[in-house]
Amino acid sequence: MNDTTDNNDDVGDDWAAAMNEQAESEGADAAPADFQNLQADTVSASAMEENIEMILDIPVTVSVEIGRSKINIRNLLKLNQGSVVELDRLAGEPMDVIVNGTLIAHGEVVVVNEKFGVRLTDVISATERVKKLK
Repeated sequence: MNDTTDNNDDVGDDWAAAMNEQAESEGADAAPADFQNLQADTVSASAMEENIEMILDIPVTVSVEIGRSKINIRNLLKLNQGSVVELDRLAGEPMDVIVNGTLIAHGEVVVVNEKFGVRLTDVISATERVKKLK
């Protein structure tokens, strides 16, 4: 026999011994384990604020998507100034606001001080985002 077979036999013997030991001790009374009661209010508000402070400066990428289109490379190479690419959304539909690749809201375009912005019209709840992951 090779070493792998010998190791498997040793593991099998260990399991058999453990099962026999379990069967012998089944008649013994079992006592419940003594665990401390964990309560949500044991964490102070200041400790929670400190934990949140640690992540507030982490940068994330926010992008706004007005629509998508699939075209083949032949048509892509024909694009030039003035070309129009048809998107999969209708005019006036809300845009997707995406953070690190995850849809978090829908919004509409606004202009503030001659710069474009997005007004959030519908924020996706955390539960809905988790459901989409599954």
